[in-house]
Amino acid sequence: MAKYLIRARIEIDGVVEKHDIIGAIFGQTEGLFGNEFDLRVLQDKGRIGRIQVNTKTQGSKTTGEILIPSNLDRVETALLAALIETVDKVGPYDASISIVDIVDLRMEKIKKIMERTVDILRRWGKEKTPDVKELIKSIQEYLKVPEPVSYGPEELPAGPEVDKAEEIIIVEGRADVINLLRYGYTNIIALGGARRVPDTIKKLAELKKTTLFVDGDHGGDLIIKEVLRNAKIDYIARAPPGREVEELSSREIEDALGKKIEIFQYLEEQVKQGNKEAQLLIQIQKRLHKLPEEVVKPPEKVTKEITETLSLPVKLIEDIKSLYGTLEAIFYSSQWDQVKRIPVRDLVSEIQASEPEKIHAIVFDGIITQRLIDAAVEKRVKILIGARLGKITFKTPELTILTFNELA
Repeated sequence: MAKYLIRARIEIDGVVEKHDIIGAIFGQTEGLFGNEFDLRVLQDKGRIGRIQVNTKTQGSKTTGEILIPSNLDRVETALLAALIETVDKVGPYDASISIVDIVDLRMEKIKKIMERTVDILRRWGKEKTPDVKELIKSIQEYLKVPEPVSYGPEELPAGPEVDKAEEIIIVEGRADVINLLRYGYTNIIALGGARRVPDTIKKLAELKKTTLFVDGDHGGDLIIKEVLRNAKIDYIARAPPGREVEELSSREIEDALGKKIEIFQYLEEQVKQGNKEAQLLIQIQKRLHKLPEEVVKPPEKVTKEITETLSLPVKLIEDIKSLYGTLEAIFYSSQWDQVKRIPVRDLVSEIQASEPEKIHAIVFDGIITQRLIDAAVEKRVKILIGARLGKITFKTPELTILTFNELA
């Protein structure tokens, strides 16, 4: 469902067809704000819907209505509306487009639900006719989104459970906090739009597990870098590409947080993608997590001992070599047959979705984290082999954990 609907009126000094109008809109707005805001690109990404045109001809003139569904945010939708008003020709004829209204479709939907609720209650309440104003007031109170509280000396927008929660979600601004509150997330706090990371965020991060949840655009990349330079972060979560946290639905928020990536795994992926600053951020995060900054390579003789003890197949070494730099994982059966090969970012969710004891071993090009170990133990995986070991607080003897260094 689109969030907004742009309604515009068009007048043309000539007789034209609907496709002429649509062609003029696409043609005369093309490239004005770069490729990312091109109408065809926005349609391909699902950020605007199909443009509808309804016309009628009176003598030598054509008038009509233009409808454009929008999934953009408020500012971008307003920009789009202003953009189409610049169209001044349709074919050889002069034309003018004026915006009539921008309808918030979500509010319209809520309004219809409220009206239907009142209607249902009227029909239901046979003994006593309910007071409509009171009913509407009750519904509005029920639907009302909790207001953020002001937290810390910087008065950062936050949810009411930040102090009590063991884990917090750090977002960019007030609108993000409001959207997450709408769907029941109360352990959230915003950076507040400051150029530097507030001291309140830094202190909270020292005491709690933290997830940095940012927009899926270049701005999100910049925020990640700035926060990682200054605060201890445990996980990174991102909105889908081109989307903002403030506009996500409940399911989209749940999916994004479900795919959060452990911080050192995220940074290792950035290193492999050529991000020159990522290596420095790894060292900063190690220091903030109070981890040793050097990894000691185990003696070479360990390889033979491990292989003999576990009866690992010889082909496993070749599989490990094939994984270097791919950010992929291989699942094995108890007979060491390859069951599937998947991206590392989907590793935890794939384990959680599997049947217990179905996966015997997992080899992957990434960091072995506590979250990954917990998922593997729950599904009774026997062997976990990763590129390197992250911060581990607990493991059971039933799960054997190895790194590439120990086997390669």
